[in-house]
Amino acid sequence: MIEIKNLHKSFGDNKVLQGVNLKIDTGETLVIIGRSGCGKSVLIKHIVGLLYPDEGFVKVEGHRVDEMKMEELYKLRLKFGFLFQASALFDSMTVEENISLPLVESGKKYSRVDLEKKVAEKLELVGMRGVQNLKPAELSGGMKKRVGLARALITDPDYIFYDEPTTGLDPIMSDSIDDLIKELTDKLNVTSIVVTHDMYSVKKVANQVAMMHEGKIHFIGTPAELISSNDKIIKEFIQRTE
Repeated sequence: MIEIKNLHKSFGDNKVLQGVNLKIDTGETLVIIGRSGCGKSVLIKHIVGLLYPDEGFVKVEGHRVDEMKMEELYKLRLKFGFLFQASALFDSMTVEENISLPLVESGKKYSRVDLEKKVAEKLELVGMRGVQNLKPAELSGGMKKRVGLARALITDPDYIFYDEPTTGLDPIMSDSIDDLIKELTDKLNVTSIVVTHDMYSVKKVANQVAMMHEGKIHFIGTPAELISSNDKIIKEFIQRTE
């Protein structure tokens, strides 16, 4: 479980997080929504230990992230997979080299055969068999997302973060990525945290939805509860994003 308690973070005079409280249960798919600049990305960076709070804390599996030594933090990060908004693939590397990079950089020794086998397994999992030798420039936007997801899965993480996974994709490909998120959550029994503005994705993949507003959690509940809410801020957000 991930527990976030009274989290505050400022950058100069800009108060980004102003007392965030949130629990993410094991095996849950939590979707985080909110306007640009409301603190979604800053919150995620606290969970993985890229930022440290001014006040409050984040606990992962009962351990405070901000109190971890660097060695402990590296081990914790191996439990996280991250699908970046623009996929963040290295253009000079092949698909196989991109996906295997987290294992190569982990410090553990893997044979060439082991790396090839693991990459093939993850590509199969995301429906991208046989593209190991292609370069990112040879892939469509949807294919890049799937390769990025295969890389996020290569360390067999317990938690997967999806940063705007359907941004820039056509409706059919977006639907395909949503289906994949649901399938992987069920098949791998991972905890998924999805940051998105796509209300269709919210309805399709979320067990719980957390809406951030002005540095705090403004709403937490099911997609149905979100959609039926009469709250002015929620209704305005939904109207602008649908």
